Amino acid sequence: MSFQAYIDHIKAKTGKTPDDFKKMAEEKEFIIAGKLNPKTKATEITNWLKEEFELGHGHAMAIYALFKGKTE
Repeated sequence: MSFQAYIDHIKAKTGKTPDDFKKMAEEKEFIIAGKLNPKTKATEITNWLKEEFELGHGHAMAIYALFKGKTE
């Protein structure tokens, strides 16, 4: 599955865009000033995505990769 396919599936499942997830991550202070908070571990983010949005591990990691700057 391509990176874009992961993102498309996440949007279809949750109704949320990558920008929506970034905004929510900013509210939780996982992202500060547009960058990942160095005090936040990947596990905290993936656990949040799994619990709140029922994403699988691979899909949660795709969102985390977005937060790190991956675009394709």
